[in-house]
Formats: sequence, structure tokens, C-alpha cells
Amino acid sequence: MTHTATATSLESRIRHVYGALSDAERKLADVVLARQRELLGYSATELAHLAGTSKSSAARFFRSLGYAGYEEFRHALRLAQEQQSPLARMGGRRSKDSTAQQFQAHLQLDAERLHEWSQAVSEAQLDAALNLLRKARKLWVVGYRHSHVTAFYAQSLLAQVRSEVFSLNDGAGREADLLACVSDKDVVLAVDFRRRSTRLPQVLAAARHAGAQTMVLTDAPVSALAMQAQVVLRCGASSQQGLFDSYVCGVSLVNFLAATLAQQLRGVTQDRLARIERLHVSLNDLEPQL
Repeated sequence: MTHTATATSLESRIRHVYGALSDAERKLADVVLARQRELLGYSATELAHLAGTSKSSAARFFRSLGYAGYEEFRHALRLAQEQQSPLARMGGRRSKDSTAQQFQAHLQLDAERLHEWSQAVSEAQLDAALNLLRKARKLWVVGYRHSHVTAFYAQSLLAQVRSEVFSLNDGAGREADLLACVSDKDVVLAVDFRRRSTRLPQVLAAARHAGAQTMVLTDAPVSALAMQAQVVLRCGASSQQGLFDSYVCGVSLVNFLAATLAQQLRGVTQDRLARIERLHVSLNDLEPQL
């Protein structure tokens, strides 16, 4: 196998073969997904030990992914991690198109992303997500790095639709204080876009330990976080193109969920929006709309 095949993500490879793996190999697959951020620090023997499997099972697992062995897997993984960086994408050929042409191509690519993604989102997934958002006593939203923008947008919109919507992101490092308020009647909405933060799995694990249900918005076809969530909504096309990843699908999904939830909670939302508008008038904090 050539290393040009690293364009296919590790998560996609595991998803493709997961059903055909033995029980021992599936245990290793789960460990690989859960620890993919630090995989380069492990030997094949250490991974097998973590999964409670044999070295021979580990060898079969990596061959099933299309690699000659663990060392080829590690080399491909290293290349793939480097290629996720915008720095690596800067190496592409410069476009000779005009700025207007480049802008139109950019918009067309986002439209194609939305269309491709829309075919993969089921009504059952959307209904399950809305059910969690509607019934939660408190709703907590969290997302780090690039995921933070979409998480902030989700918290901002949902806080207009219903009460008790909070952000778990805290620049002062007060996540423990906030997580102490989470209960088994709550829901945590996590946004998990690449490049992924190592903090998010720890925060979600603490929330699940408190009994909270979890919903994950992710651009990954398979992820360790998704396997531990009650609802998973995948927000993106199968591949990303361009210098920076696009979050148009995630933002569109958040907007849809908030607007649809507002319709489902129509009376509650109307009362809440009316109170918010009266407070804006009292505070005189917004420019008048002409």
C-alpha cells in the first residue's frame, strides 16, 4: 500500500471494516479511536495490551485497514496529522482565477457541501436531537478550538428559545465548577470538529459520570465521542477542501434545530422572546431597527 492512501481518514477506514472484524480486533479498533490523538506515542504491543488482545490480533487489525504492519500505519498516521494543518495546505498551486471567480467557486463548494450532507441526515436523527433539546432540565453546550464558534452560536440561539442553556467553555478554567452543577436530567451538546481538542473527551466523560445525556455534532464519520453519545449528528461532507475547513453544515444545522425547537415550544419561546425584547428596551443596548 502507498502512503498516498492517507487521504482516507483513519476513522473512515475503521468504519469500513468494523463489521468484519473479530471481537478482539474490535476491542483494538475501539482503543485506537479513543486514543487517536496520542497514537504515535504507543507501540503495537502497548496498544494490544490496552485492548486486552494479542500481538497477532493487532497485526491482523492493521492489515485489515490496508497497512503492511504497524510501522506503516504509524507513518501514514503521522502524514495524515500533518496534512490536517492549514500550513500543509498552503503548499497547493496558486489559483490564476480572479478574486470574483475564486469567490464564486468558494460559494459553489459550500453549496455542494450542503447538498451532499443533506442527503445523509435522517429524520430520525433530527427528531432524536430535538427531543433531547426539548426535554432537558438544563442544556450545556461545549466546543473547543475551531468547534467553539459553532458551540457559541448554538448556545446563543438556544438560550433565546428556552431557559437554562449554559456554556461549559470557560476561559478561567472553571469547567469543574460548572460540571458540578450537571445532573442526570441534563443534556450536554458537544461540538467536535477537527483539529480536535484533547480536553473535550474529559469534559464529556465527567458529564456522563454525572448522568447527563450527550449529543455530539461532529465532522467525523466515526469517532470515540460519537460512540458514547445518545444522539450523533454528523455535520459535513465526506471530505474537506480548501485552506480552512468549512463549518457551513454545522452552522446551518444549529440554526435549523433552534428554529424548529422554537416552533415546538411556541408558547414558551414567544414569552421568552417577549421578555428579552422588553429588557433590550429597558437597557437601551441595541440600535433601533429602521
